[in-house]
Amino acid sequence: MQQEEIPMSYRILVINPGSTSTKIGVYEDETLLFDKTLRHSAEEIDKFDSIPAQKDWRRDLVMKALREQGFDARTLSAVSGRGGLLRPIRGGTYAVSDRLVRDCTVGVQGQHASNLGGLLAREIGDQLGIPSYIVDPVVVDELSDVARYAGHPLFHRTSIFHALNQKAVAKRYAKEHGRKYEDLNLIVCHMGGGCSIGAHVHGSVVDTQNALDGDGPFSPERSGSSGKYTAGEVRKMLSGHGGLVAYTGSNDMRDLLKAAHNGDKEIAGAVDAFHYQIGKEIGAMAVVMKGQVDQIILTGGIAYGKETVDAITDMVGWIAPITVYPGEDELLALAQGALRVLNGEEPARVY
Repeated sequence: MQQEEIPMSYRILVINPGSTSTKIGVYEDETLLFDKTLRHSAEEIDKFDSIPAQKDWRRDLVMKALREQGFDARTLSAVSGRGGLLRPIRGGTYAVSDRLVRDCTVGVQGQHASNLGGLLAREIGDQLGIPSYIVDPVVVDELSDVARYAGHPLFHRTSIFHALNQKAVAKRYAKEHGRKYEDLNLIVCHMGGGCSIGAHVHGSVVDTQNALDGDGPFSPERSGSSGKYTAGEVRKMLSGHGGLVAYTGSNDMRDLLKAAHNGDKEIAGAVDAFHYQIGKEIGAMAVVMKGQVDQIILTGGIAYGKETVDAITDMVGWIAPITVYPGEDELLALAQGALRVLNGEEPARVY
């Protein structure tokens, strides 16, 4: 009698570096074994003259956290890191190559803490003799040719958006409904500190925004399209100090919704404008799809707010049914990206 083959499971270390923290987790397939946020003070960060110079220090903190957890790093199957500001690439899971390490180090599209994701994954993976990956970095660029026109031949529209979470929830929706992501037309709206809306047409995000530099609708911290100043003149105003912060002094949507409910007309006006711009952008993406929209997905931390979901639904619910996946589980998304390669569901892309 032939013995039934037991499916192999994989343990994956995931690393999501931010400017003042490094979030890590260990998954056995899609089951979280543990996670931890390593906080970094301004004094610690200021000791380094560049973001890449933090690599060894952050690596040691990650390995120390694993030891303190009593976890044997030798049982890991792979390391998956957050992708940074690389060259524009298609979505997917990428093996961390020498070229990818070089571009993360020099910052081909700028220096950002997420650039450390690939560097840390490669460093730890090489130490342990296991593969290292990045998954759906913010520079995923699948724009259609017509979407690249910006109105002048010296400029073109740039795709920088919340690709990791957008792709993850789109694939989650497809899986939960027994469909293939590549067979669906989905509008995915990510609403967090920054907001981005993507038109996912048969597996490609054919239109979206440069959400990093303030393109598209304004958000709690980003100004959205204004056109009055260059990004160089007002970069901090556009990204980090714009949007609802500029109008209200707060980036906490929960507080703003409460204040609006309690009768603060100025805040209520700003909140209404936020909902209006999100709804308008979703409508624009429906036009991109010529109205053939299978589902609208609302995600990100702001999608926890019933008032926001209701307001957007009132504007765009006639276009297509709406699914809400509140929050953003980026650690799980990093694990799932690596797992798809390890399971042979898709090949690792080459950068």
